[in-house]
Amino acid sequence: MTPFSLLLFLLFFAANIAFLSAVTDPHDAAALQSLKDSWQNTPPSWDKSDDPCGAPWEGVTCNSSRVTALGLSTMGLKGKLSGDIGGLTELRSLDLSFNRDLTGSLSPRLGDLEKLNILILAGCGFTGNIPEELGNLAELSFLALNSNNFTGKIPPSLGKLSKLYWLDLADNQLVGAIPVSTPTSPGLDLLLKAKHFHFNKNKLSGTIPPKLFSSEMVLIHILFDGNQLTGNIPSTLGHVQTLEVLRLDRNALWGEVPSNLNNLTNINELNLAHNNLTGPLPDLTSMNTLNYVDLSNNSFDPTEAPVWFSTLSSLTTLVIEHGLLQGPVPEKLFSFPQIQQVKLRNNAFNGTLNLGDSVGTQLQLVDLQNNQISSITLGSGYSNTLILIGNPVCTTAISNTNFCQIQQQNTKPYSTSLANCGSKSCPVDQKLSPQSCECAYPFEGTLYFRGPMFRELSNVNMFHSLEMSLWVKLGLTPGSVFLQNPFFNVDDYLQIQLALFPSSGEYFNRSEVLRIGFDLSNQTYKPPPEFGPYYFIASPYPFPASHGTSVSKGVIISVATGSAILVLGLVGVGIYAIRQKKRAEKAIGLGNPFASWAPSGKDSGGAPQLKGARYTKERSLMDNLWQLKELSMDQCRVGLNSRLKLNYFPEFITKTLSVLLGFVLIKESKCWFMNLWPMEHFERACLGDLAFILTGKGDSG
Repeated sequence: MTPFSLLLFLLFFAANIAFLSAVTDPHDAAALQSLKDSWQNTPPSWDKSDDPCGAPWEGVTCNSSRVTALGLSTMGLKGKLSGDIGGLTELRSLDLSFNRDLTGSLSPRLGDLEKLNILILAGCGFTGNIPEELGNLAELSFLALNSNNFTGKIPPSLGKLSKLYWLDLADNQLVGAIPVSTPTSPGLDLLLKAKHFHFNKNKLSGTIPPKLFSSEMVLIHILFDGNQLTGNIPSTLGHVQTLEVLRLDRNALWGEVPSNLNNLTNINELNLAHNNLTGPLPDLTSMNTLNYVDLSNNSFDPTEAPVWFSTLSSLTTLVIEHGLLQGPVPEKLFSFPQIQQVKLRNNAFNGTLNLGDSVGTQLQLVDLQNNQISSITLGSGYSNTLILIGNPVCTTAISNTNFCQIQQQNTKPYSTSLANCGSKSCPVDQKLSPQSCECAYPFEGTLYFRGPMFRELSNVNMFHSLEMSLWVKLGLTPGSVFLQNPFFNVDDYLQIQLALFPSSGEYFNRSEVLRIGFDLSNQTYKPPPEFGPYYFIASPYPFPASHGTSVSKGVIISVATGSAILVLGLVGVGIYAIRQKKRAEKAIGLGNPFASWAPSGKDSGGAPQLKGARYTKERSLMDNLWQLKELSMDQCRVGLNSRLKLNYFPEFITKTLSVLLGFVLIKESKCWFMNLWPMEHFERACLGDLAFILTGKGDSG
């Protein structure tokens, strides 16, 4: 192999190595680099390479050279979500959940991500309006913007998301009406594949549009609680036969409850409390799967206990406080097999309260405070909490009993047992794992169950089943889940503190935190059915501090390969230069147009001087090259990197390869290499270095 052929081989080999080592599409790499520059606390792997796919960045998923998923849940990111996110045009999934210090408004360029299927920004600190451009995401099926600080109205354009099944806008500051379609604008009534409308805990106002619901819809959760909605409950709601949870509580709704609501035979939670509803108490006799019902604090007509008090055997909890109910309390109500709580305080029930001997085994609380009950018949089957204070019966012989005192349930809040760990304690920033009894840094946060089928918290078996489902479905070590302090908060959500422990060592690694965060934010984790719909807000995870800067495997391989190429290339260049010098010396004796390497005939390192018939042609090339002598080395290096993707080579290697190309060009008296890579930057790199070699001037390496 001639020296020149060897040099070509080395250059081709270097180019192939460079192409292999820089995998990521340059547009995607630039977009991610821009995001990295605008964020703090990115994963350490983002500092170890410039190639997110080739030397992988944690949280970045690629298909070939394109970035298809960006998942950075619970990473502690700080900063803003810049418009450069729109450059990741192959993105299918974007999950930035539980980064409370991600703030600012959302860029309209999110609408450029036309292939996006999942968008999760739950539990961040974003503000401003929800961009109308999100309506351009035709492939979107999962949209979670809950628990931020968004303001403004719900964009009607979301109605264009025909594939959407999960829509969660809860716990923001959204205002205005719920948008429905018009002849000139889309609306949420067009979301016929949606199963979840979670708009709770906002400031939405106006009526619930009748057009919002139809028999074609497949909604299972409608959560509109905690807003400022007014007007009637639309009768069209009764057409959504798939509905399982309906929460309209804590609004300002008025009028009668539509009678066809009784058609919702699959419903298990109905909460209409804290409104201004009037007319007769709703008929619920066909709701045979109903577990929880709360009709409290409305203005229904005075009435005796309805028939369904004695027929809905699936009830776990009945709550009608301040309801103008009167007459006797049906004895049958207390015998349902699943009944746990009956809360009927501040009504006008009278006569004798008969609990009998057939009380359900799960019944824990009967609260009839402030009624008109005059006597009581107790069997031997009930010994749990009974509250009768404020009734006439408490002026009789039972006045000194607990029934006639202010009572609190004596149930101690559930907490996962640490009894096997003895008296061992941990530093203040660590916690004891119930599985290993070792101190560790758990993945922590709060679970909020928005429509559980129960309200009684004394059944420890329920929480045991929740613990087991968490470690099984999240792929954790059995026993590594710690639950603490379950209670119903002011929103009537079941709130539970959650801690998940690593299977070994003190910490989860970042990949494990990303996976768990996504499973909880994307609803991949499904709790036991009785817990109902939920959302999770994670606490920042205390990753261990990085010590020093390690270099990724891809960078090490690239540098090592580049160094080897450099050594071989310099050997080839040396051989080639010696041969050229000998040829020049020989030319003196043969009358070659090249007199010598120097004007004096001595080799002084100058550019070759041209003679004879070939002078004009070669001099013309020299003149052109001379004009390029001022090109800076930075431009040369940028040109090379642009084409050869030498992102991982140290600068001195890049410069040397550029000089090698110059020798090739001298040999051929033209930049024929550009025929292989015809690119402007590459041409400038070639000619710029050639000008330096021929003239000895310019800023080159």
